[in-house]
Amino acid sequence: MTPVHPRRRSRLAFASAVSAAILAAGAGCGEPSPAGPIAATAAASTQATVPPGVGTATAASGASSATARPSTSPSIKASPSPKKSGPRTASAAAPLAGRIRPNVTYRGKATFYDAGDGDGACLFGPAGDLMIGAMNQTDYEASKACGAYVLVRAANGASVTVRITNLCPLPCAPGQIDLSPQAFAKLADPKRGEVPITWKLLSPSISNTISIRYKTGSSQWWCGIQAIGHRNPIARLEVRTSTGWQRLPRTDYNHFLSANGSGCGGAIRVTDIYGERLTINGIALKPDVAQPTRVQFAKH
Repeated sequence: MTPVHPRRRSRLAFASAVSAAILAAGAGCGEPSPAGPIAATAAASTQATVPPGVGTATAASGASSATARPSTSPSIKASPSPKKSGPRTASAAAPLAGRIRPNVTYRGKATFYDAGDGDGACLFGPAGDLMIGAMNQTDYEASKACGAYVLVRAANGASVTVRITNLCPLPCAPGQIDLSPQAFAKLADPKRGEVPITWKLLSPSISNTISIRYKTGSSQWWCGIQAIGHRNPIARLEVRTSTGWQRLPRTDYNHFLSANGSGCGGAIRVTDIYGERLTINGIALKPDVAQPTRVQFAKH
């Protein structure tokens, strides 16, 4: 295999720099990538391996439900998924999507980098499955791409499904995905270094449920909240305060921040790009502990 390009070797260092920028604000949304989309296609489903949660996933359509649990365990409430009736455009199918939308095929190139243990700018932690990738900075869109599953296909017909866990900084171009060496090898001989690809967003079949984790240093006066193991990309995270639900701003390092502590330790509401909203109660304010729930977004 040819030596890894210096840019790729720097990916983990870049992720560490992002982690250090604790108070950095998330960047805004961009316009659609010049490199894509190129065609509207139906998103295929695939089995994905992610850290197991507790309980089972919700049904693929209709309202999610959960059986009552002891008061020490998180409880959840889900709003109904948008009804599916007839053909819809990509934006109508996922009204809260950013640059990466379902049923749209994007074009770019695949490269690879030293993925190490699989941790990256999204700060999910070490990955049990190294079928992962780093999204280019433009389509990363201030961490909106974190946790997204994408099907990557090469011109030779080979394909691989990866989960986005990292950021590929400039000079990574719009449409480009920097893969782990293991994922790149599913597409082509690593000696090639890079190959042209197309890719699209998936809403895969998974068996785990969502977990919630408070950032290190979180307290009743300041907290950062992260959703882990979600089937579909997260669009919003809100906390319940004395005056109602408060939407938290998102950072480049994939946390939602409550700068004055409002809602820290209380009920949490997460919404995916399709508009499905899940309310989670009973999550203790325990920094750096992934606390499983019994809920998962519907499959699309």
